[in-house]
Amino acid sequence: MKTFWGRLSRKKTIPPRDWALPDGVIAYAIGDIHGRLDLLLPLIAKIEADLDYAEGVKEAYLIPLGDYIDRGFQSREVIDFFAAYSHPKLKLVPLVGNHELMLFDFLRDPATGPRWFAVGGRAACQSYGVPVPVEVPDAVLADTAKALKAAIPRSHTDFLLSLQLEFRLGDYYFVHAGLRPGVPLEDQKVTDKLMIRDAFTQGDHGFDLCVVHGHTGVNEVTMEAGRIAVDTGAFATGKLSAVGLMGTERWIIA
Repeated sequence: MKTFWGRLSRKKTIPPRDWALPDGVIAYAIGDIHGRLDLLLPLIAKIEADLDYAEGVKEAYLIPLGDYIDRGFQSREVIDFFAAYSHPKLKLVPLVGNHELMLFDFLRDPATGPRWFAVGGRAACQSYGVPVPVEVPDAVLADTAKALKAAIPRSHTDFLLSLQLEFRLGDYYFVHAGLRPGVPLEDQKVTDKLMIRDAFTQGDHGFDLCVVHGHTGVNEVTMEAGRIAVDTGAFATGKLSAVGLMGTERWIIA
């Protein structure tokens, strides 16, 4: 069950309890990318090399945790990469983030545009060749949304519509932001799964599973009792990270 990068970071592979994946299953979860294809490509190369080195693999999963777009200047290129991604061993299971939700909201209701633009949506529009001025009059918002919808290729639309809200694998639960403590799993709100921060990260969430998430930025991949935080702020820090999981082992790839 050894992997190349796992061997290099062996001291970080021991979990607080024996959270585990099924025998022969390996998974890689990638933190928030935010339009940084330049960081994504070398990270994918490291993950694929790690998988080639792994022993006893029966199933392999690549799980981006959402927020592919905004802030960075390569939103279109990141979506283009994942829309076309194929690997003979790695199964891609892409999750949705709150920034993709804001894109959907804007295309459905242009009045939500200013809120999205304020947190990086302008960069995503520009990557699709749709310039957005600093001040956007209400009368222009509908035209901007229409132009963006026309500029997004069908393959990108298909990819975005295929994004999953969550993914469960063994003792691990993959989701963009987290879960609301004290609320049964089946009653969790979509908004919490995509946008919760302090209520989830500041304390034990109480679920009998380990949540792997992005959304809340950390200096380095953080492994706590019941969660693993993988968002190392790629857009601002230039560091895109992933966590590898197999059996009860964990390791960082960055």
